[in-house]
Amino acid sequence: MNLKLTDVVKNLLIINVLFFIGKFLLPNNGRMLMLFYFENKDAFQPFQLVTHFFMHADFGHLFFNMFGLIMFGPALETALGAKKFLILYFACALGATVLHTIIQYFEIHYFGNPNTAYIPVLGASGAIYGILAGFATKFPHVKLGLLFLPIMLPAVYFILLLVGYDIISGITTFNSGTGGTAHFAHVGGAIIGFLLIKYWERHGMQNRWR
Repeated sequence: MNLKLTDVVKNLLIINVLFFIGKFLLPNNGRMLMLFYFENKDAFQPFQLVTHFFMHADFGHLFFNMFGLIMFGPALETALGAKKFLILYFACALGATVLHTIIQYFEIHYFGNPNTAYIPVLGASGAIYGILAGFATKFPHVKLGLLFLPIMLPAVYFILLLVGYDIISGITTFNSGTGGTAHFAHVGGAIIGFLLIKYWERHGMQNRWR
């Protein structure tokens, strides 16, 4: 696995760290840059659709997302090329937001929990899950280890376990008011990552935009 930082990965890492440091200089820890539900007119701003990708709740949140970026991003960027990797990153982040917002819509309007409109969403997790899914799609047989367990799994099973966990967790916490993780955003990012890699492979675009 290529762990040498590639250009896009390095720049994304720097931007995320700068946003994390910068939020402490902004009112309410940069709350205005987090994503609020679009019907919450007192808080939602269109620019939040992008800025929330780079905001993180705390150092642990930032660390694990950037760890995933550093571990899997360079190999995928090397395989795809810088421009396509950047497209994948933002497409997965947007896909994560779309699926999360759809689930949130049903939670508010069909299950009677309007309070979720006031809970901000933040973090690069959707994009990172897209990178993980893209890596597993491109390199399905690469063995990956599970943290704290002496088990090595092919990348394709590794990402399936992660996504399966998020689906189950998302369903069990749906409309419960518990949990601080946007599980369906992770699922949305992973779906887009998988579909993009499959689309590029099917249409013979692996070597364009290098």
